[in-house]
Amino acid sequence: EVYFKNLSKQKQKEVMEKNGNNHKLRVCVATCNRADYSKLAPIMFGIKAEPQFFELDVVVLGSHLIDDYGNTYRMIEQDDFDIHTRLHTIVRGEDEAAMVESVGLALVKLPDVLNRLKPDIMIVHGDRFDALALATSAALMNIRILHIEGGEVSGTIDDSIRHAITKLAHYHVCCTRSAEQHLIAMCEDHDRILLAGCPSYDKLLSAKNKDYMSIIRMWLGEDVKTRDYIVALQHPVTTDIKHSIKMFELTLDALISFNKRTLVLFPNVDAGSKEMVRVMRKKGIEHHPNFRAVKHVPFDQFIQLVAHAGCMIGNSSCGVREVGAFGTPVINLGTRQTGRETGENVLHVRDADTQDKILHALQLQFGKQYPCSKIYGDGNAVPRILKFLKSIDLKEPLQKKFCFPPVKDNISQDIDHILETQSALAVDLGGTNLRVAIVSMKGEIVKKYTQLNPKTYEDRLELILKMCVEAASEAVNVNCRILGVG
Repeated sequence: EVYFKNLSKQKQKEVMEKNGNNHKLRVCVATCNRADYSKLAPIMFGIKAEPQFFELDVVVLGSHLIDDYGNTYRMIEQDDFDIHTRLHTIVRGEDEAAMVESVGLALVKLPDVLNRLKPDIMIVHGDRFDALALATSAALMNIRILHIEGGEVSGTIDDSIRHAITKLAHYHVCCTRSAEQHLIAMCEDHDRILLAGCPSYDKLLSAKNKDYMSIIRMWLGEDVKTRDYIVALQHPVTTDIKHSIKMFELTLDALISFNKRTLVLFPNVDAGSKEMVRVMRKKGIEHHPNFRAVKHVPFDQFIQLVAHAGCMIGNSSCGVREVGAFGTPVINLGTRQTGRETGENVLHVRDADTQDKILHALQLQFGKQYPCSKIYGDGNAVPRILKFLKSIDLKEPLQKKFCFPPVKDNISQDIDHILETQSALAVDLGGTNLRVAIVSMKGEIVKKYTQLNPKTYEDRLELILKMCVEAASEAVNVNCRILGVG
């Protein structure tokens, strides 16, 4: 990596041309929501900073374009990226059927966009249903896919979607050593896996905003002090919507009882989010003096808010991933992030089934300070990813090859082999009786024929042949082809 970074621009170009990239690599980055943009933005800035190597096309879809979720496409515009295409792909309803319809709508709209862009590679992030539509479209249109954050384990339907995208993707950027091992165990080609760390950590670990108090006051009020407020971010669990809504209700009750200033972010667009918003309004959260309910906080400001909070509570991946970089205490509720690697700052409440249990967790965690964790990155992910992109050989066959572990050779399924080995005829010349049997490969007698042994040799031979013909005729029905005499 250091060697590549220190090469002159001309030398880097020669390396790219050697790999078949004798033109600028056309990269399409598709972003679906505020969460994935926080991971993709550092990569996009890195690509934009090297126009001699890359052409960047930005496609925006999903909840970015919905007012109820903050019209977060404006973040992309404020970051001075040119948005090539906006695709309205979300079917409202916030239930399971709406998620499926949204995937279908994206699949209908994406082919035209990809036909016009003709990217060399598409970068897809994470485990959202929008991302599944992106990966499916690109794979079917023979566009190489680079998947960010594959190999991780969490909960809900996201696990299945993430692993499905892994199977569609040609290249993988993972964040942890465990994720890399999972990808290898899933038979992905080790040469196409990059352990880079999480791109958002490049920004997290370099955040030097000294004026964080103005951000805290802007979102939580003038009288709030550092380490004396809570950030709450909870999403529905799509595989158990009813329970996740109940859990959200218990969380809000606990936060009301805890009586600390709290910034509550609206849930994402998953099935069940509409019901969760109803719970917020039923409890008067938007008008409660201790609460500030918001649709979206820009990532740069959100970093400062969680870095100086007394606690973060909910079930967002941000809590178990990014917040660890600051040592902020986190309460992870329910099963949505089950399986994620976490630092010691995370307290799990897997069965968040009572208000008292959540309240007790708040009392244990609030105001603590933990060591900073770098499980998910060291702040140098983007240079690694850019180097990885430059090394992609466009002359390599597009067809994926899976690295399956060696297995014992299977018995041939050739029909002639089956017919020749399934069963046999056995003939017993005996004493009192002559016996002919059809015997299976397992040694079981399928059918047996018995006759008294004639006294003369000629009669005996004639009877044996007659019995064998009869047995052989019957054996045709059980695929018998071998005659054995003994």
